[in-house]
Amino acid sequence: MNKYVAFLRGVNVGGHTILKMSELKQMFESVGLENVQTYIQSGNVIFESKEIDAARLEKRIERQLEKATGKEIRLFVRTMRQVKSIANQKLYTPKDNQTVHVVILNKTPNKKLQKALISLNSEADDFTVKGREAYNLRRDREKSVFSNNFIEKILGIPATTRNLTTIKKIEDKYNK
Repeated sequence: MNKYVAFLRGVNVGGHTILKMSELKQMFESVGLENVQTYIQSGNVIFESKEIDAARLEKRIERQLEKATGKEIRLFVRTMRQVKSIANQKLYTPKDNQTVHVVILNKTPNKKLQKALISLNSEADDFTVKGREAYNLRRDREKSVFSNNFIEKILGIPATTRNLTTIKKIEDKYNK
């Protein structure tokens, strides 16, 4: 069995697309996924599957979520090995009151768009792109331009964002 994490976009934030984690768990189980667990209320689902194609899993789960909720819900599937790699990135060392965010993308953005994002580095923000993830070091919350919607606009692709601390906790708790 292969262990995966699905990161759902826009679930239980901002009053839109409210899902109980028990219902979300059942939706994942209904498509044959095993050992399904959720982590916090923001749409992180850990599961196992014999499927080796993460893109195929994404589409299958998205169809089931739309069927069950009547809403289109984007999600991004990563293997637990990929989650471990993300959690162990040493791109930034945040100081007090600074945060590192991981923007999980549906594909690797082209070089021109990566450069457009990196060109926005400032005293408030640093941006880095590595494969299908973008990283943000937010030094100054008040002056920061960072948001998930901002990243989607600059890179032109769907994304969902998690604090690096959340990614590390998922990896630590479920990578067994």
